[in-house]
Amino acid sequence: MKDDHSVVWTLHRRDDDQVLAELVVTGGDFPWLDARVQPRDGLAELRPLFAEQLRRLDGDTDVETSESAYEAIRKAVTLRYPEGDEVPEFILHIDGDAAWWRWHDEPFDQEDD
Repeated sequence: MKDDHSVVWTLHRRDDDQVLAELVVTGGDFPWLDARVQPRDGLAELRPLFAEQLRRLDGDTDVETSESAYEAIRKAVTLRYPEGDEVPEFILHIDGDAAWWRWHDEPFDQEDD
């Protein structure tokens, strides 16, 4: 990825592909990227999912509880690379106008047959 803060990833609602936010990259520390959130219509109703995920990460919760918060987000949204393709796997956090995430080009849950 080029070191250019004009790189924009997009967050979409899974069920109708509505763009919920533009994530303007501001930096990062590999494998994490940091961004400024430019919200669009629809993001406000999903912010409680992100708040709950952060609450569970900051609290003394077990792995299953944290994973259920992650799954709720993944069921609600998709993340798109700057080129427009869907990211197969990601862990995304949003807090106010800040976002940070890591991604993988292959789904985490692929099983070998």
